[in-house]
Amino acid sequence: MTDPAAHLLIVDDDERIRGLLQKFLIRNGFIVSAARDAAHARRLLEGLEFDLIVLDVMMPGEDGISLTKALREKLTTPIMLLTARGEASDRITGLEAGADDYLPKPFEPRELLLRINAILRRVPSVSETQSAPKMLHLGPIRYDLERGEMWHGQTPIRLTATESALMRIFSACPNEPVSRTQLVEDLGRDKGVGSSTSQERAVDVQITRLRRKIEADPKQPRYLQTVRGAGYMLAPD
Repeated sequence: MTDPAAHLLIVDDDERIRGLLQKFLIRNGFIVSAARDAAHARRLLEGLEFDLIVLDVMMPGEDGISLTKALREKLTTPIMLLTARGEASDRITGLEAGADDYLPKPFEPRELLLRINAILRRVPSVSETQSAPKMLHLGPIRYDLERGEMWHGQTPIRLTATESALMRIFSACPNEPVSRTQLVEDLGRDKGVGSSTSQERAVDVQITRLRRKIEADPKQPRYLQTVRGAGYMLAPD
């Protein structure tokens, strides 16, 4: 396991599923809290910090997509969505809302465990960045590779776990294009469900989200460029 002490929050209105997931993940070394709906989850999040949130989409009241959007306004905690709707368009909607991964039901508990560990591994470590420059400058934005932190002047820019992983990948090879296929592999999505096309589309969504945070004009990116036929490239100052 990536981190035996990682604290997970399970949010699902189905008491049976919630209990089974909690028991399974505890057996695999995690600390697990559970919430029955979005309101309950919000109360837990006010007093506790979590390493990852596993969130059901189809819940009465505030659904998982709406809750994800709201949480992304103030939290960078990784979010995995669970849903009975597994179409590519549904996965894109979840990723656009700010989720880091999307697992259709029914699923094997082992796959959930592998995906959770993959998400937790995306947080960059100091050892991975010691040989690279400690700071990258993207116009008024600076990115600290050792801390995995991004700043606009004195204001921190919140990055999700996937956005942090993308910055780590691109920062390891500035001014060199990285193919979408390689990004899928590095982000761990090659082990998931869906076609390669849908996986690459999911990466495109993450790139779009990251550009909104680092580009003055995301539609005409200066720093996170599209290299036709080759993928994406980070071009720092």
